[in-house]
Amino acid sequence: MERARPLPSRRWLLKGAALAAIPYALLPDAEAGAQTQAVDYPSAEWQPASTSNYTASKRPSTYPLDYVVIHVTQETYPNTLSIFQNPQKKVSAHYLVRSADGHVAQCVREADIAWHAGNWDYNTRSIGIEHEGWVDQPHWFTDALYEQSARLTAAICTKYGLPKDRAHIIGHYEVPGTDHTDPGPNWDWTRYIRLVNFA
Repeated sequence: MERARPLPSRRWLLKGAALAAIPYALLPDAEAGAQTQAVDYPSAEWQPASTSNYTASKRPSTYPLDYVVIHVTQETYPNTLSIFQNPQKKVSAHYLVRSADGHVAQCVREADIAWHAGNWDYNTRSIGIEHEGWVDQPHWFTDALYEQSARLTAAICTKYGLPKDRAHIIGHYEVPGTDHTDPGPNWDWTRYIRLVNFA
């Protein structure tokens, strides 16, 4: 005759019920240990734009890189990331700099063509950097934003052999055919170029 198995304890049953109630979203992702894509700028966080919002390329071998284009988002940092990740928006930039602390997100690889300038020729030949804020609200242009953006721009210029000057570091408003005004009259170009050169 088979010996009767002991009934599970109340504690064991409650533990099992509690585990069953944990939503899957709280459990570790199966890919949590997988490495995220390497960024081109070591201080950046990878926050990829939708592949519908840029053109894959192999720059600088397919197109020379001649410019860094400076933008202001007219949006918050999280909203800008959401826009870049929305395949229906058809817009992106290579980098996004947060106002509060200068944190840098990379959204498009430098080898690829971000859709940021509104001019295909300039898109193919430039790296676009968006800055959180509004052109008519200069308090968004914090010391941290200027300093971290300048370091990023300096690294890009060094990497691709671009002079660190206003002929090669331009505002979105300077792209032929654009109707944009960013980074606007409150952007301190003298300070920015100085920071780029001392980065």
